[in-house]
Order: sequence, then C-alpha cells, then structure tokens
Amino acid sequence: MTDPTRELADFLAALSYEDIPEPVVARCEELFLDWLGSALAGKDYAPIPLFERYAQRMGPADGGSEILTLRQGTSPYFAAFVNAAASHVVEQDDLHNSSVLHPGTVVFPAVLAAAQAEGKSGREMILAAVAGYEAGIRIGECLGRSHYTIFHTTGTVGTLAAAAAVGKLLGFSSTGFVHALGSAGTQAAGLWEFLRDGADSKQLHTAKAAADGLLAAYMTADGLTGAQRILDGKQGMAAGMSRDADPSCLADRLGSRWALTETSFKFHASCRHTHPAADALLHVMQQQGLSHTDIVSVVTHVHQAAIDVLGPVEVPRTVHQAKFSMGTVLGLIAVHGKAGLEEFQNHALEDSRVADFRGRVSMRLDPEVDGAYPNKWIGKVEVTIHAGQAFQATIRDPKGDPENPLSRPELESKFQRLARFSGAADDGETRHLIELAWGLRDVTSMAALLPARGKE
Repeated sequence: MTDPTRELADFLAALSYEDIPEPVVARCEELFLDWLGSALAGKDYAPIPLFERYAQRMGPADGGSEILTLRQGTSPYFAAFVNAAASHVVEQDDLHNSSVLHPGTVVFPAVLAAAQAEGKSGREMILAAVAGYEAGIRIGECLGRSHYTIFHTTGTVGTLAAAAAVGKLLGFSSTGFVHALGSAGTQAAGLWEFLRDGADSKQLHTAKAAADGLLAAYMTADGLTGAQRILDGKQGMAAGMSRDADPSCLADRLGSRWALTETSFKFHASCRHTHPAADALLHVMQQQGLSHTDIVSVVTHVHQAAIDVLGPVEVPRTVHQAKFSMGTVLGLIAVHGKAGLEEFQNHALEDSRVADFRGRVSMRLDPEVDGAYPNKWIGKVEVTIHAGQAFQATIRDPKGDPENPLSRPELESKFQRLARFSGAADDGETRHLIELAWGLRDVTSMAALLPARGKE
C-alpha cells in the first residue's frame, strides 16, 4: 500500500447505497435518532446559547438549514456549527471505542445541514453519514492512542469525518475526497487542556469540526485544492499529532468491515471513560444489596486514557466538569442509582452525599484493562465496606456497547428523556421524530424536522 489516503478516497467515491448492508442502514437510523436526541437536549444548556447568538450575529437570518435548538433556518455552516455544539454538551452522544471518536456529533450536524440545503433525501443522507463514519473511525484508529493523550480526537478527526460525509452528499470523485480531507485536516484542532479549568472548549471543538469539515467539502466542490497526504505525509497529521500512527488502518477491510456498527450508545450522561466503572459498581451494589453508606472505598481499575482525561478534574466546579469526575459519577450511581441528566443537573454539585462519596473513589492503572483498551473498555472495581469485606466486579461489555446494545425501545425511551429534559419538543413532535428516524431511508426530503416557533 503506497497511498492509503487514496485507497480510502477510492472507497468513499465508489460507495453506493446498494453496497450498504441492511443492518448497517438500520444502525445508521438508530444513530441518527440518538444524535437528534442529544442535539435537542442541548437547548438552553450552557454554553449553547452563546453558539446560537454567534450564529445569529454572523450568519444569515434565514436559510434552508435548521438550527434545531432555535427552530430557525440559517446557512449550512452555522446550522452545523450550532447543532454540533448542542449535541455534545449533555454527554449522551455515541462513541466508537477503538478510534475514541464521537462520530455522530460531527457527522450528522454537517450532513443534515447540507442535505437540507441541497434538497437531499433520507437515503442520500444515510449514504453520506455511513461514508463519514467509515472514514472518521479509520482515521481515528490511524492516529492512535498517543494522539488522544493531547488532542480531543472528536475535534481533530471529526473535521475530516464531516468533510467525508458532506463530500459524499455532494458526489465527490476520489480526487475530490483527497482534496477535501487535505483541507479538513489542515484545520483540525482540539486540545484537552480545557478540562483543568472546566472551560467550554469541548463544544467549540465539535462545532468547529462539523462546520469546518462542511467548509472543506463545499470549497473543494468549488475548486479549492488540499494536501494530498494530509494524514501520512512528512508534515501531515500523523507526523505532528501522533507517536504511534498506523496508516494501514485507513484502508482496513473497506467494504467488509462496517465500523459504523461498532459504535456504542451512551447510557450514562457522562464521559464514556466513567461508564465501565459505573456499570461495575452498580453490579456490585445490586448483587450485594449495598447502600452508599455501607461503602468505605471504591478502587476503579482503569486504562491510562481514563487517568489522562478524568485525572485533572479533582473537585468539579460545573455540571459539565462533573461528568468528567470519576468520583462524582460513581457517587451519583451509589446515592441515586443512576447518572442521568436529571441526576447531574440536580445532585452532582449540590448533594453532600455525592461529594462525600467522591472522596472515597480512586483510579488505579490496571495492566489488563489498559492492554485491552481501546478495542475493549473493561470496567473493574474493588469495593470495600465497613464490615471489612471487599467485593470485586468486572464488566467486559458496558451497557450500550455493540455486545450489550440499547434496543430500539430503549433508544426511544432515551430520546424521549433527552427531549423532555430540555423541553425542545413536545410529545407529538417526539413521536413524529422517532417515526421519521425509523423510516429515514424512505424520507424524500430532509427539509425542516420541526416547525418554526409560533407556527403549526
């Protein structure tokens, strides 16, 4: 293989809807509904109003692409910008394990905005979304674990995933995809340092990734050229952003391995690195009939990336920062039995019992867990109680993983919770959106999903 970027581009250009197996189409519809719920849940959730005001100030007053939280039309760029920020803020959007990429929060905002502007169908949007997932996941795997240590992969790789998705919607040739990936990659950014301050940068990462990937695709369509070896070139992304890059990942089983189906749905409303331990603690407490008052300490056995991402958050100062605190997440599980949106909003910072439990939780690097990561995210905990006993549990397939998936009824329930949390859609609209998602392949036009405010 002399040019893995070109091989990936060839696959993207040749991919047709008929090439996509039925289970992949069905999973794409499920991922779309899951993303849509996250986007609606972000309505009025800080800092999303800042993104909305920026779009209203800088973008057109109307247009064919929909800002879901505002129910207003704008340009594709600003619709992608706001919807991507909104869909990442409540920490309920999907994640692909081995690439450590949140594909939905960057692919769907870009491709929906472009599909609405270009008058495309649901089937055309599915094809484009699959292209974005397949490209983005492989690029994330290519850049490796070392990339994620410093860079927020969804901000960096997400830019290229969005470009690939929109490029497919616009009918790019192989050469067009190479140029679009080049222009997307040179814009790719996103650093983890914001976690130490509880800053709002994570939403900026996804907003810019979706919007700038769309920008790269539209400008490529108009003739803009991009680097031909943006990923594996001497001064490309791998050279500057990774120590363990593997360009062979870019063409890994193209057309036979459908990486989209490997994507996990998030059950808890927190950073995915907390989920395996949360599931393991819940298992111990249910199995042994324990209360949070029974527990002296919880040692979570984790992979290094969990320590890198969660370690900087010692005492969370915001609800969003609390989602990156292992102790807070496990405290919500122990005290309230779940770590959902309502629990975070009402108890993560205010409940003294949760704060007290947070101090009993520690993280320890575990060779088995670290060796399995990122292909498997194992949850392993040791729970010591006041009576002196110690209990252990290991969860190999956290809730939401492909091996332990959310069913369609569970996805519907999650979607309804997300929409209800923000009040972004009423019961009738929620049911309409669920039916639209389950029949996405038959939708003739992706025009506005929700009526404008004040209109029927």
